[in-house]
Amino acid sequence: MLESADWLSHLLDLVPVSGQVEHHCLFGAPWRLELERSAAGEIPYHIVLAGSAILDDPDGGAPVHLSAGDILILPRGAAHSLHDGSGMTPGPMRQRLGSSVPIDENDGAGDRLDMLCGRFLLSPTHEQLLRTYFPERFVARPQAAIARSASGGTRAQLAALVALMRVESSQENLGGHAMLNGLSTALFTLALRLASESAEAPQGLLALAGHPRLAPALSALFRHPARAWTLPDLASLCGMSRATFVRQFQQRLRRSAAELLTDIRMTIAARELRASNATAGAIAETVGYQSEAAFQRAFKKTVGTTPAQFRKTGRAAGGR
Repeated sequence: MLESADWLSHLLDLVPVSGQVEHHCLFGAPWRLELERSAAGEIPYHIVLAGSAILDDPDGGAPVHLSAGDILILPRGAAHSLHDGSGMTPGPMRQRLGSSVPIDENDGAGDRLDMLCGRFLLSPTHEQLLRTYFPERFVARPQAAIARSASGGTRAQLAALVALMRVESSQENLGGHAMLNGLSTALFTLALRLASESAEAPQGLLALAGHPRLAPALSALFRHPARAWTLPDLASLCGMSRATFVRQFQQRLRRSAAELLTDIRMTIAARELRASNATAGAIAETVGYQSEAAFQRAFKKTVGTTPAQFRKTGRAAGGR
């Protein structure tokens, strides 16, 4: 693993993510998109380049309004509905070949939408940290944030990246498709960075990272997962009492520090089982277990299979 204290770089080292732009939507109202639940290892995203869109809450909550520049990411791959908000029956859509990606369009004469849709791809066997510790959905709003901030920082970087993606998607440039995919990979990291910096960071790792006093514990767990961390150790790093640390950590992550540490360790172990010929005992020691039996139990409880079975099925499937 990396030796920096940057938890996000450690996470993406453990769970590499690549981006893929799949559709360029050019709609006139009325329009509606009904998207099914994504397959394992896929995280859908949508970038509103121009116009606006409404995201329905499947649980009956208030709809989410998306404006130009907003980026919607659904880490758990949930089914979702996007529409123009008019309530009118949309007409049929059609697809044509674009310069870089397929273009979906309709004959709606109302307000126009320009939106890029794609997926972030990761190994299904290494996705638990993202599925478990990230929210059902979150929206990065770089344009709105810039308007409230004198210094751009991450917000300006993300807004500039979205602007570049808009140019690449609308012009016929050599290597345009590859460029869009490369930019969407960077988009994932910048969107997570912006969300963690927000005062309204969603629950999970993003909320934990955005809490100045808890961030040192998060960095420590990712940087040295093999260490025998205790709650007093972690609380001391954060300048808190043990009770205060436990309460605030649990409140923001919805899980304990021990659960997060175990999941980090099992993600490392899964990677080593697929990428190396090291024995289970050696891997157990690498991730901080003194006993191979204890490692075997923890791995089966977390992953659902023994280390040996996990390695065998991974090789049969080509290493994924």
